[in-house]
Amino acid sequence: MIVLDPGNVTKAQWQAIYDGAPARLDPACAPLIAGSAAAVARILARGEPVYGINTGFGKLASVRIADDELALLQRNIVLSHAAGTGEPSPVPVVRLMMALKLASLAQGASGVQPETVALLEAMLVQGLTPLVPCQGSVGASGDLAPLSHMTAAMIGVGEIDFAGERLPAAEALAKAGLAPLVLGPKEGLALLNGTQFSTANALAGLFAAERLYQTALVTGALSTEAAKGSDTPFDPRIHALRRHKGQIETAAALRELMAGSAIRASHAVDDPRVQDPYCLRCQPQVMGAALDVLRQAATTLLTEANGVSDNPLIFAEDDTALSGGNFHAEPVAFAADMIALAVCEIGSIAERRIAMLVDPALSGLPAFLTAHPGLNSGFMIPQVTAAALVSENKQMAYPASVDSIPTSANQEDHVSMAAHGARRLAGMVRNAEAVLGIELLAAAQGCEFHGPLKSSAGLEAARAVLRAKVPALGEDRHFHPDMQAAEALVRSGALVAAVGQELPGVHQ
Repeated sequence: MIVLDPGNVTKAQWQAIYDGAPARLDPACAPLIAGSAAAVARILARGEPVYGINTGFGKLASVRIADDELALLQRNIVLSHAAGTGEPSPVPVVRLMMALKLASLAQGASGVQPETVALLEAMLVQGLTPLVPCQGSVGASGDLAPLSHMTAAMIGVGEIDFAGERLPAAEALAKAGLAPLVLGPKEGLALLNGTQFSTANALAGLFAAERLYQTALVTGALSTEAAKGSDTPFDPRIHALRRHKGQIETAAALRELMAGSAIRASHAVDDPRVQDPYCLRCQPQVMGAALDVLRQAATTLLTEANGVSDNPLIFAEDDTALSGGNFHAEPVAFAADMIALAVCEIGSIAERRIAMLVDPALSGLPAFLTAHPGLNSGFMIPQVTAAALVSENKQMAYPASVDSIPTSANQEDHVSMAAHGARRLAGMVRNAEAVLGIELLAAAQGCEFHGPLKSSAGLEAARAVLRAKVPALGEDRHFHPDMQAAEALVRSGALVAAVGQELPGVHQ
């Protein structure tokens, strides 16, 4: 059970929730939540117009709502804003979104009732996950449509995934012994205003990108061995002079991955090649830069995850409701774009290593890594597939944050596109994972030609993990199952686990 301490939740805790761990709030949050709800009641008693509490929303903010219609106002905003489209978001992403919203509400700046927080917490603990369409948010004024679908489920409208079964929301709540929520003043707006959908998707992308980076160190080192490349470019003195932390750590990891390799020792002296191609030689520079970018994105996303992105914000100490723009997800959009660039480059340099390995002029290996080229095509078309995937990622890597389109009759006239920017990361990572799967197959195949020489203990362990699923390629065979098996190993993190060393990561 993850106990959320709002404002201080770690990356590891968010990742555990994404991976399925149940979560609940630290009970110490209760006074803040109750105090914020009491402040809303006192603000209402003054009879002044306050946005989102007794007024309309967006362009309709100047419309005053009567006291006897305040509950209906909050219900209406939820139902009218639940206007998403597309496939349901993955359950882990929605669970993470719920946890992010829970931690935000618990900081006592949103004015929601303790019962509202308790229901959201109970749904998270018991595994009731609202079905949230993946499209429809522009990343300001908050992730309105996705969060409205979450909130609609809380009031018994829409659908919920409960233990893998898709049920009407009211039925799922009843099955879990929970009652639908009756929204009070400010609560509908508080639940649907915020960046939690964008942030959840961006964090999911970050978690996958970190694993992708680490796996690419393993496949890149194995490719270096297959091509009988040099580990001289990983010498620490080179990287100390440039000073970039990610580069220094990446070079150290690559050195350790290749340490003790008989393949490397076989050509350490009198190798006629002066320098390797960039895809081998510049791995520390490219992959290190990607690591630095992922770390910067992680810093931004962890700050966002621990903050409050509601509007208006309630300050109970003086019963003030302040309207601002914390719902604008520009920081998340920038972070998602940074992750997209890193993912794109990790896949891009890996594809270049595949292309190098299948070219005998560059690798010194048989053409397309087959002992009988001509009769057999070997790795000819898997390299084409990798090229296709890398090009798809290049197109998707265009920054989402530089796009904007006015909404809400030009009241909300600049938006972040964070939701789209974050959501695209899942597809980009899948493409890059497939590229690394192909590289794994190609690099392992290349090492076969150096037998009986072995690589390092760690790389041989990684190769053994592959060979337990995919035998070496002799004559041409149906290639697709081999690619699927290798991609699954990449996605699972099995290669990283196999090498037996701690690889650099985000670690925040």
